[in-house]
Amino acid sequence: MRQAFQVGAALAAVALLAAGCAKPSTSTATTTTPKFTACMVTDTGGIDDKSFNQSSWQGMQAATAAEPSKIAIKYLPSSTTSDYAKNISTFISQKCGIIVTVGFLMGPATEQAAKTNPKQKFAIVDCSYASQCLPAPKLSNINQLVFNTVQDSFLGGYLAAGMTKTGKVATYGGEKFGTVTIYMDGFWDGVQYYNKQHHTKVQVLGWSEPSQNGTFAGSFTNLTAGQTIANTFIHDGADIIFPVAGGVGLGSAKAVQAANSSGKHIAMYWVDTDGCVSAATYCPYFITSVEKGISVAVKTAVLSAADGSFKGGTYVGTLANGGAVLAPFHDWASKVPSSLQAELKTVEQGITSGTIVPATKSPV
Repeated sequence: MRQAFQVGAALAAVALLAAGCAKPSTSTATTTTPKFTACMVTDTGGIDDKSFNQSSWQGMQAATAAEPSKIAIKYLPSSTTSDYAKNISTFISQKCGIIVTVGFLMGPATEQAAKTNPKQKFAIVDCSYASQCLPAPKLSNINQLVFNTVQDSFLGGYLAAGMTKTGKVATYGGEKFGTVTIYMDGFWDGVQYYNKQHHTKVQVLGWSEPSQNGTFAGSFTNLTAGQTIANTFIHDGADIIFPVAGGVGLGSAKAVQAANSSGKHIAMYWVDTDGCVSAATYCPYFITSVEKGISVAVKTAVLSAADGSFKGGTYVGTLANGGAVLAPFHDWASKVPSSLQAELKTVEQGITSGTIVPATKSPV
């Protein structure tokens, strides 16, 4: 068994949160022993993947910062999928108040552990019974944290169609999971809606929502794959690229950076987190990021377990509740036409009111 990394002190946790650091601390700057320990098992992307694992850990940090004398946090990294069950078992033996598991692939291991240990509280990111990530029957000790990212990625597709100069935009995934393709579906749908409204013919490379076929890296960590895929899209004429592939997207960012250095005008999006914060080096190339409110969802789940209000069930992040939104435009704020920004607000209102309905449904 690996030894769990632990944040034992309130001051250390606050410092980590402020610095945005992914590495936990072993400092003991206070004699107060927290009464509640929240534990997290990462997916294979790692704690500093600049994506959903890192966002989940930031949510854990935010929880201990909110209740520093009450809540301690720690995590175990998963190098391969075979680590999931072992890491969860380790935390069960350590009597964690809640175990947060990160990622669609961890569904079966989380379900089995929850079934065997009905008094143990769990939360899982990007996984629900409705998406069939968790096998039935439903268990009341699992809090499912999912995000209707078809909504904000629809906005992203509409924006890309309005910004492209070549008439071609692109998206690709890490692996073909529902939590990945929902982003790609929304992006594709948003482009089609723009085409309908403006009588244009912007093409989407890398994905077709009707056929559910497209381009995948086969990984969430292989930067070389991301670079190769992006270069192919650029060669084929795409000038805006949306990777839905965790750390693989950094490879695409390198390709975009190189293309711009050679005189091309290529832009991209980041996924899950605000790329201008998590991957700031490439901020000049990010028009926006299609975000999930993972940090807030994880923080809320941990606090509910710590204060005794945990009830399990399903949380769905949406445009309306801030759980699925486009990030600020940052360096692109003056480059996105005001008329297009106004259109985006109108489309957003249409989605939240139900007058605009993306083809792909909510994860619940």
